[in-house]
Amino acid sequence: MAALPLPRGQRIERVAVVMPAHDEEDHLGQALLAVQRSADALHRVRPDVDTRVTVVLDSCTDGSAAITAGYAATDPRISALEVSYRSAGASRAAGIRASGIGVPRQRPPGQRWTPPPWARQTWLANTDADSRVPENWLVRQLEFAEAGADAVLGSVEPDPAGMDPELLRRWRERHPFTEDHPHIYGANFGVRASAYLTAGGFARITSEEDRTLVHSLRSRAFTVTATDSTRVMTSGRTHARAPHGFGTYLRSLGHLLPPAG
Repeated sequence: MAALPLPRGQRIERVAVVMPAHDEEDHLGQALLAVQRSADALHRVRPDVDTRVTVVLDSCTDGSAAITAGYAATDPRISALEVSYRSAGASRAAGIRASGIGVPRQRPPGQRWTPPPWARQTWLANTDADSRVPENWLVRQLEFAEAGADAVLGSVEPDPAGMDPELLRRWRERHPFTEDHPHIYGANFGVRASAYLTAGGFARITSEEDRTLVHSLRSRAFTVTATDSTRVMTSGRTHARAPHGFGTYLRSLGHLLPPAG
Protein backbone atom coordinates (compact mmCIF):
# COMPACT_ATOMS: atom_id res chain seq x y z
CA MET A 1 0.00 0.00 0.00
CA ALA A 2 1.39 3.41 -0.96
CA ALA A 3 2.14 5.85 1.83
CA LEU A 4 -0.49 8.50 2.36
CA PRO A 5 0.59 12.03 1.42
CA LEU A 6 1.50 14.33 4.28
CA PRO A 7 -0.80 17.24 5.09
CA ARG A 8 0.23 20.29 3.11
CA GLY A 9 3.09 22.18 4.73
CA GLN A 10 4.18 19.52 7.21
CA ARG A 11 6.93 17.82 5.23
CA ILE A 12 10.39 18.91 6.40
CA GLU A 13 12.93 19.72 3.70
CA ARG A 14 15.60 21.47 5.75
CA VAL A 15 17.06 21.03 9.24
CA ALA A 16 19.15 23.64 11.07
CA VAL A 17 20.92 22.37 14.21
CA VAL A 18 22.09 25.08 16.63
CA MET A 19 24.57 24.41 19.44
CA PRO A 20 25.73 27.31 21.66
CA ALA A 21 29.11 26.88 23.38
CA HIS A 22 30.95 28.87 26.04
CA ASP A 23 34.37 27.38 26.87
CA GLU A 24 33.29 23.79 26.32
CA GLU A 25 36.52 22.20 25.08
CA ASP A 26 36.05 19.26 27.49
CA HIS A 27 32.68 18.31 26.00
CA LEU A 28 32.39 19.89 22.55
CA GLY A 29 34.14 17.16 20.57
CA GLN A 30 31.80 14.45 21.85
CA ALA A 31 28.79 16.74 21.38
CA LEU A 32 29.69 17.39 17.74
CA LEU A 33 30.41 13.73 17.06
CA ALA A 34 26.97 12.80 18.42
CA VAL A 35 25.23 15.42 16.26
CA GLN A 36 27.23 14.29 13.26
CA ARG A 37 26.10 10.69 13.76
CA SER A 38 22.50 11.83 14.14
CA ALA A 39 22.74 13.83 10.90
CA ASP A 40 24.22 10.77 9.17
CA ALA A 41 21.31 8.64 10.43
CA LEU A 42 18.83 11.17 9.07
CA HIS A 43 20.61 11.24 5.71
CA ARG A 44 20.34 7.45 5.41
CA VAL A 45 16.56 7.52 5.67
CA ARG A 46 15.90 11.02 4.27
CA PRO A 47 18.69 11.95 1.84
CA ASP A 48 16.44 14.71 0.48
CA VAL A 49 16.68 16.73 3.72
CA ASP A 50 19.36 19.43 3.80
CA THR A 51 20.98 19.43 7.25
CA ARG A 52 23.28 22.15 8.63
CA VAL A 53 24.91 22.49 12.04
CA THR A 54 25.94 25.85 13.53
CA VAL A 55 28.13 25.98 16.62
CA VAL A 56 27.74 29.40 18.26
CA LEU A 57 31.01 30.15 20.05
CA ASP A 58 29.98 32.67 22.69
CA SER A 59 32.93 34.50 24.30
CA CYS A 60 35.11 31.39 24.15
CA THR A 61 38.69 31.67 25.42
CA ASP A 62 39.60 27.96 25.36
CA GLY A 63 40.02 25.44 22.55
CA SER A 64 36.35 25.33 21.52
CA ALA A 65 36.95 27.24 18.27
CA ALA A 66 39.78 24.91 17.24
CA ILE A 67 37.66 21.83 17.96
CA THR A 68 34.80 23.20 15.86
CA ALA A 69 37.18 24.13 13.05
CA GLY A 70 38.52 20.58 13.00
CA TYR A 71 35.03 19.16 12.48
CA ALA A 72 34.09 21.83 9.95
CA ALA A 73 37.20 21.08 7.90
CA THR A 74 36.02 17.55 7.21
CA ASP A 75 32.24 18.00 7.28
CA PRO A 76 30.72 20.81 5.18
CA ARG A 77 27.48 20.57 7.15
CA ILE A 78 29.21 22.09 10.20
CA SER A 79 30.08 25.77 10.62
CA ALA A 80 31.02 28.14 13.45
CA LEU A 81 29.70 31.53 14.46
CA GLU A 82 31.66 33.63 16.96
CA VAL A 83 29.69 36.02 19.18
CA SER A 84 30.18 37.87 22.46
CA TYR A 85 26.83 37.75 24.19
CA ARG A 86 27.41 35.55 27.26
CA SER A 87 23.75 34.68 26.86
CA ALA A 88 22.26 31.32 25.91
CA GLY A 89 19.14 32.93 24.48
CA ALA A 90 21.04 35.43 22.35
CA SER A 91 23.44 32.71 21.16
CA ARG A 92 20.64 30.38 20.11
CA ALA A 93 18.86 33.20 18.29
CA ALA A 94 22.09 34.19 16.53
CA GLY A 95 22.69 30.62 15.39
CA ILE A 96 19.20 30.44 13.95
CA ARG A 97 19.67 33.78 12.18
CA ALA A 98 22.94 32.50 10.74
CA SER A 99 20.95 29.60 9.30
CA GLY A 100 18.94 32.13 7.30
CA ILE A 101 15.99 32.37 9.65
CA GLY A 102 15.20 35.74 11.20
CA VAL A 103 12.46 37.07 13.46
CA PRO A 104 9.72 39.13 11.76
CA ARG A 105 9.65 42.85 12.34
CA GLN A 106 7.17 44.30 14.80
CA ARG A 107 3.75 44.71 13.25
CA PRO A 108 0.71 46.71 14.39
CA PRO A 109 -1.48 45.00 17.01
CA GLY A 110 -4.13 42.79 15.46
CA GLN A 111 -2.35 42.54 12.10
CA ARG A 112 -2.10 38.92 11.02
CA TRP A 113 1.31 37.70 9.92
CA THR A 114 1.78 34.64 7.73
CA PRO A 115 5.19 32.92 7.78
CA PRO A 116 6.82 32.35 4.39
CA PRO A 117 6.08 28.91 2.88
CA TRP A 118 9.67 27.66 3.36
CA ALA A 119 9.40 28.19 7.12
CA ARG A 120 6.87 25.38 7.47
CA GLN A 121 9.32 22.99 5.81
CA THR A 122 12.27 24.05 8.01
CA TRP A 123 13.00 22.42 11.37
CA LEU A 124 15.21 23.98 14.08
CA ALA A 125 16.91 21.42 16.34
CA ASN A 126 18.57 22.79 19.46
CA THR A 127 21.10 21.17 21.77
CA ASP A 128 24.07 22.18 23.96
CA ALA A 129 27.81 21.80 23.68
CA ASP A 130 28.01 19.77 26.91
CA SER A 131 25.42 17.24 25.70
CA ARG A 132 25.34 14.13 23.51
CA VAL A 133 22.26 13.53 21.39
CA PRO A 134 21.23 9.96 20.48
CA GLU A 135 21.63 8.69 16.92
CA ASN A 136 17.86 8.78 16.31
CA TRP A 137 17.56 12.38 17.52
CA LEU A 138 16.88 14.08 14.20
CA VAL A 139 14.99 11.16 12.67
CA ARG A 140 12.50 11.09 15.55
CA GLN A 141 12.10 14.88 15.62
CA LEU A 142 11.17 14.88 11.94
CA GLU A 143 8.76 11.99 12.50
CA PHE A 144 6.97 14.06 15.12
CA ALA A 145 7.10 17.17 12.95
CA GLU A 146 5.63 15.45 9.93
CA ALA A 147 2.93 13.93 12.12
CA GLY A 148 1.83 17.46 13.05
CA ALA A 149 4.01 18.65 15.93
CA ASP A 150 5.15 22.27 15.84
CA ALA A 151 7.65 21.73 18.67
CA VAL A 152 9.23 18.67 20.30
CA LEU A 153 10.41 18.68 23.92
CA GLY A 154 12.90 15.88 24.45
CA SER A 155 14.16 14.53 27.76
CA VAL A 156 17.67 14.73 29.20
CA GLU A 157 19.67 12.61 31.63
CA PRO A 158 22.68 13.87 33.62
CA ASP A 159 25.89 12.03 32.80
CA PRO A 160 26.61 9.82 35.84
CA ALA A 161 30.36 10.07 35.21
CA GLY A 162 31.81 12.11 38.08
CA MET A 163 28.39 12.88 39.52
CA ASP A 164 27.43 12.20 43.12
CA PRO A 165 25.25 9.02 43.06
CA GLU A 166 22.80 10.41 45.62
CA LEU A 167 22.31 13.59 43.62
CA LEU A 168 21.70 11.52 40.50
CA ARG A 169 19.17 9.35 42.38
CA ARG A 170 17.32 12.43 43.58
CA TRP A 171 17.25 13.89 40.09
CA ARG A 172 15.89 10.68 38.54
CA GLU A 173 13.26 10.44 41.28
CA ARG A 174 11.90 13.84 40.30
CA HIS A 175 12.32 13.44 36.53
CA PRO A 176 10.87 10.06 35.50
CA PHE A 177 11.50 9.15 31.88
CA THR A 178 8.05 9.11 30.31
CA GLU A 179 6.24 10.26 27.22
CA ASP A 180 4.29 13.52 27.60
CA HIS A 181 6.65 14.67 30.36
CA PRO A 182 6.33 18.25 31.69
CA HIS A 183 9.98 19.28 31.31
CA ILE A 184 11.65 21.76 28.95
CA TYR A 185 15.36 21.52 28.12
CA GLY A 186 17.24 23.69 25.65
CA ALA A 187 19.63 20.77 25.17
CA ASN A 188 16.83 18.77 23.54
CA PHE A 189 14.33 21.00 21.80
CA GLY A 190 13.05 21.14 18.24
CA VAL A 191 10.67 23.64 16.67
CA ARG A 192 9.22 24.32 13.24
CA ALA A 193 10.64 27.56 11.85
CA SER A 194 7.20 28.99 11.10
CA ALA A 195 6.13 28.44 14.72
CA TYR A 196 9.43 29.87 15.99
CA LEU A 197 8.99 33.02 13.93
CA THR A 198 5.35 33.49 14.88
CA ALA A 199 6.17 33.07 18.60
CA GLY A 200 8.93 35.70 18.43
CA GLY A 201 12.00 33.45 18.60
CA PHE A 202 14.45 32.99 21.47
CA ALA A 203 14.60 35.92 23.87
CA ARG A 204 18.01 37.53 24.46
CA ILE A 205 18.20 36.39 28.08
CA THR A 206 20.88 34.52 30.00
CA SER A 207 18.70 31.53 30.91
CA GLU A 208 15.20 30.04 30.56
CA GLU A 209 15.02 31.17 26.95
CA ASP A 210 13.65 27.72 26.16
CA ARG A 211 10.81 28.00 28.69
CA THR A 212 9.95 31.50 27.50
CA LEU A 213 9.66 30.33 23.89
CA VAL A 214 7.61 27.24 24.75
CA HIS A 215 5.21 29.38 26.79
CA SER A 216 4.80 31.66 23.78
CA LEU A 217 4.18 28.68 21.48
CA ARG A 218 1.55 27.22 23.77
CA SER A 219 -0.17 30.56 24.22
CA ARG A 220 -0.60 30.64 20.44
CA ALA A 221 -2.06 27.11 20.37
CA PHE A 222 0.85 25.48 18.55
CA THR A 223 1.14 21.72 18.95
CA VAL A 224 3.91 20.96 21.46
CA THR A 225 4.87 17.30 21.91
CA ALA A 226 6.98 15.94 24.79
CA THR A 227 8.86 12.65 24.39
CA ASP A 228 11.48 10.44 26.03
CA SER A 229 12.30 8.72 22.74
CA THR A 230 15.15 11.17 21.98
CA ARG A 231 16.83 11.27 25.38
CA VAL A 232 20.01 13.39 25.48
CA MET A 233 22.92 12.79 27.85
CA THR A 234 24.04 16.08 29.35
CA SER A 235 26.76 17.15 31.76
CA GLY A 236 26.05 16.50 35.43
CA ARG A 237 28.28 19.37 36.59
CA THR A 238 27.00 21.67 39.29
CA HIS A 239 29.21 24.67 38.48
CA ALA A 240 26.73 26.46 36.25
CA ARG A 241 27.45 28.41 33.06
CA ALA A 242 24.01 30.04 33.09
CA PRO A 243 22.80 31.71 36.32
CA HIS A 244 19.53 29.76 36.37
CA GLY A 245 20.44 26.88 34.10
CA PHE A 246 20.66 23.12 34.48
CA GLY A 247 23.84 23.16 36.58
CA THR A 248 22.32 25.64 39.01
CA TYR A 249 19.28 23.43 39.39
CA LEU A 250 21.43 20.37 40.12
CA ARG A 251 23.38 22.30 42.73
CA SER A 252 20.20 23.46 44.44
CA LEU A 253 18.84 19.93 44.38
CA GLY A 254 21.90 18.70 46.20
CA HIS A 255 21.98 21.51 48.74
CA LEU A 256 18.35 22.09 49.54
CA LEU A 257 16.75 18.66 49.64
CA PRO A 258 16.71 16.81 52.94
CA PRO A 259 18.97 13.77 53.19
CA ALA A 260 17.42 10.61 51.84
CA GLY A 261 16.26 8.41 54.70
